[in-house]
Amino acid sequence: MSTPTVALGAKQRTPVRPARVVLHTFLVVTALAWLAPLLWAAFSALRPYSETSEKGYVSWPDKLSLDNFTNAFEQSDMLHYFGNTLLIAVPAVLVTLLLSSMVAFYVSRFDFRLNIALLLVFTAGNLLPQQVIITPLYRMYLLIDLPGITMSGKLYDSALGLVLIHVAFQSGFCAFVLANYMRSLPHELTEAALVDGASVWRLYWQIVLPLCKPAMAALATLLSIWIYNDFFWALVLISTGDNMPITSALNNLSGQYFTDPNLVAAGALLTAIPTLIVYFALQRQFVSGLTLGANKG
Repeated sequence: MSTPTVALGAKQRTPVRPARVVLHTFLVVTALAWLAPLLWAAFSALRPYSETSEKGYVSWPDKLSLDNFTNAFEQSDMLHYFGNTLLIAVPAVLVTLLLSSMVAFYVSRFDFRLNIALLLVFTAGNLLPQQVIITPLYRMYLLIDLPGITMSGKLYDSALGLVLIHVAFQSGFCAFVLANYMRSLPHELTEAALVDGASVWRLYWQIVLPLCKPAMAALATLLSIWIYNDFFWALVLISTGDNMPITSALNNLSGQYFTDPNLVAAGALLTAIPTLIVYFALQRQFVSGLTLGANKG
């Protein structure tokens, strides 16, 4: 009885299925659709306005240069507004992760009657549209005096005010995600630590929190991008131009009677660089945090 033999070095080719071709075609078209505005903005930013005004944007370029990027960086004083954004985004991300992890630890590792209700209260804050509370929030910010703490002497028109509103709006989502992740951790870890005499703070800080690094990294990436790209709260709660974050500072590139769209496109691309840096720096942790629990039954 002979058995079929396969020649050495021969590779078995899997048949190409129509469904797989359709899937890859859909993914390619979707990727191009998402990249098209970005590529078009980069193409416009590399062209001088005089050329596009004469020949139109749908035309072959005669000259491509980085002059618009240089002018946008200098005219908008972008470095100053990058610093303003860091003063808002970094504390907001750290405080949000700290407070939400505390809430998540309490509702996930301790059983009490209002366990789920407390988590729902934090999560419900994300369901409330920002435009609904802007009027009472604006008046409240004007009434809170902080002499010697902020430059304006009030909570309004200060980086502290933006930090607090971001923490308030983002903590619910982070608490919900971290609570679900902490519930997947073995209870034997905390039970053994309690038997050994560990305090609640030690359980949280030295045992549970280090195990949540992937989820924390994923949330830190999302929070950094969301807070960095915020325009609504900065526009409403900041009145002094020098205190504006980077997204609001793009208004400096728009004139009263004339606006160079190529210059604005270059400025918008420059403001996107920090978010790309954050994403690529935390890409591995971000992906691992998103796929947590994917292999669990």
